Amino acid sequence: MKQCNTAFQTTSNLTSIQSNSSANETFVRPATFFIDGFSNMPHVKYYYVFLCFVYVVTVLGNSFIMCIIYFARKLHTAKYIAVFNLALSDLCGSSAMIPKLIDMFLFEHQEISYEECLMNMFFVFHFMNVQSLTLLALAYDRLVAICFPLKYHAVITKTSMSFIIGSMWIFSVTFFAVLVGLVNRLSFCRTNVVNSYFCDHGPVISLSCNSNFINYLLAYISVGLLICMPVILVTLTYCCIALALLKIAHGADRIKAMKTCTSHLLLVAIFYLPILSVNVKSISTSIDQNSRIINNSLTQIIPPMLNPIIYTLKTEEVMQSIKELYKRRKVNTISERNVK
Repeated sequence: MKQCNTAFQTTSNLTSIQSNSSANETFVRPATFFIDGFSNMPHVKYYYVFLCFVYVVTVLGNSFIMCIIYFARKLHTAKYIAVFNLALSDLCGSSAMIPKLIDMFLFEHQEISYEECLMNMFFVFHFMNVQSLTLLALAYDRLVAICFPLKYHAVITKTSMSFIIGSMWIFSVTFFAVLVGLVNRLSFCRTNVVNSYFCDHGPVISLSCNSNFINYLLAYISVGLLICMPVILVTLTYCCIALALLKIAHGADRIKAMKTCTSHLLLVAIFYLPILSVNVKSISTSIDQNSRIINNSLTQIIPPMLNPIIYTLKTEEVMQSIKELYKRRKVNTISERNVK
């Protein structure tokens, strides 16, 4: 029988699962993982206070933009189905990440069960992927609106956008269920200490002592789907939009068309540039572990906080809808007082 070195941090927290009897192989799994990400950082409690602030702003901002879209009939369009989905995925992604992170490190609950670790891994990656694909859907919306304005209302309908968003969720759930599910084929017989700030896929599978080739292969595919493919497609989309804008004769019309893209371009830059810069730097030079963990955590928590602020301040339709809802609320309040 294959012998594994079972030098875990807590040797009592081990479970062995006998696999197929014909293979005559024992899979060793820890009952818990120990998340070690922020343990050795000086003055890190100030960062936890910052995370609490970020999470409160994220919840309030995304809840606000979702309520505005829901109550303002003017925003019941295909485009704002995608914006609503972005706000929802931002809210859910931050909720999957920040509260657990604060609980683990601020309150020193760094041990997480094997099953809970896999759940945390799934939800963090799933909602990040939904955010990325939603930005791609919004780029498609802008492409049709500017390059094919006469066909826009025929192509971008509520039904077509709902189908696109629904397909994204089904694809993302399926892909990351497989990605996370394949972790169960690994045997962990080295340590249960995960050098990250959550149950990150790469650090977890690196702890295995049997072949993890398939796991790494899917990890590279997920990077392509989550980062590379959307960035390439969004870039191609805006190249087409730029060519279409150059053909517009009147400068005022060109500026008006460009304004409809500014909020989306800011969202794309805020989401993708930090992730790309961190990954490129990690490939070209070695990054201190603490710096890597701080940079990676910031790239995941800052965009969901800024997205609703950008869409509120930079989108004229949303600002008008907020003013109309406020006026309607004010009129209703005055009417109720007069009745009393």
